[in-house]
Amino acid sequence: MNSEITYDLLVLGGGPAGYAAAIRAGQLGKKAIVVEMERAGGTCLNWGCIPSKALLKSAETYQNALKMDDFGISCENVQYDFEKIIQRSRKVADQMGGGIEYLFKKNKVDYMVGKGMVHAPGMVEIIEGDQKGSYLKAHKILVATGCKARALEEVVVDGERVMTSREALVMKKQPTSIAIMGAGAIGAEFAYFLNSFGTKVILLEMLPNILPVEDAEVSATLLKSFQSQGIDCRVNTRVDDIKVNKDSVTLTTTTGDQEEVLEVESLLLAIGVVPNLDSALSPKLKLDLHKGYLKVDENYKTSEKGIYAAGDIVGPPWLAHVATYRAIQAVNGMFGHSLPVPVGAFPGCTYCQPQVASIGLTEEKAKEEGVAYKVGKFPFAASGKAVAVNHPEGFVKIIVGEKYGEILGAHIIGSDATELITEYGLGMKLEATVDEIHQTIHAHPTMSEALAEAAASVHGEAIHI
Repeated sequence: MNSEITYDLLVLGGGPAGYAAAIRAGQLGKKAIVVEMERAGGTCLNWGCIPSKALLKSAETYQNALKMDDFGISCENVQYDFEKIIQRSRKVADQMGGGIEYLFKKNKVDYMVGKGMVHAPGMVEIIEGDQKGSYLKAHKILVATGCKARALEEVVVDGERVMTSREALVMKKQPTSIAIMGAGAIGAEFAYFLNSFGTKVILLEMLPNILPVEDAEVSATLLKSFQSQGIDCRVNTRVDDIKVNKDSVTLTTTTGDQEEVLEVESLLLAIGVVPNLDSALSPKLKLDLHKGYLKVDENYKTSEKGIYAAGDIVGPPWLAHVATYRAIQAVNGMFGHSLPVPVGAFPGCTYCQPQVASIGLTEEKAKEEGVAYKVGKFPFAASGKAVAVNHPEGFVKIIVGEKYGEILGAHIIGSDATELITEYGLGMKLEATVDEIHQTIHAHPTMSEALAEAAASVHGEAIHI
């Protein structure tokens, strides 16, 4: 790699924001390079979204096999190999990482494995890796270093007794029992995965609901489902003390005025993320921050000319699809292709079973903002397709403006929720009304019919309830 090249764009970080930015720059005919400290794809592809979904599919497949008798199929002595399950998830991540590297070549993007530090506008030093000590020059720099799992200062993450999601994705053996701190998407997904294979799971959440950012009715439904699956869910619960022993972890918890001591084999910390700027910026380079995240304007410019930032490193929402969107908008803007379009409505998804997906306002938020609204709701138990495939759990809920019928928010809990939510997302982007959703002919029998029925139920016109 020629260090004398002056790149049009140098991207620090090869995750969903970083690799998308570089590829987009390549599409625009610009000379781009990605500097990634581990492997193309970043945390999402290698240590998050993709391998975790492979694990969840194994759990879902195993649970379906246990219920084959419901379909008239005899499937006796169903067994699983936990090590193979983990290995498959790593193979999936490796395959997709290779795909990103192919896309770099296709779009003439240079790719360097190493750790870069921005010294000044237009100048990055490689401080780790085979090219350590070299410098790269670029007209524009995009910082897309993302986030990392939040840990606790008083607890050492050792990958066996105490884990974050990263260590949990490569756990060498299945724990017999585990406490999961945090019942957001990551905590809920690991709770479902491990419980599916017989681990005793205690899911701990400080707030009143699991999946606290979701519509309260959806969260309550998932709580009941998890409890019926055997997951010990504890909300309004504070962890006051953690002691790591040789063969166990002891936690002192408080729920209301009740204190309890729990002993489990392992502890998983799923308590959020923190910005990942470790050594990414020279101490001499002072960029404006907001709560530790890089502060950018509407064009994704930082406080220093020629340095941009996009993805999780600019703050919430910490979602791969939003990171990709932001990065593409940043590149379109910096090279004059088009003005960046702000992030609008975006879906949030949790891939346990039943799945949860949402977009826009929750009912609680609509009330808080004083918005006049109506609600439409349709249960999957009334869907012929859902019953036929043995997934009648959950419902579709749509929140619309009372006066004009515009879609303000949508919330789905059920088997295919993460796939179904896109229709409502497109409807919101196109400013469709609830009547236009209702009047769109949906194929029968499909899970998506529930979307039309929920829309129809706003006016009391749903046929199947």
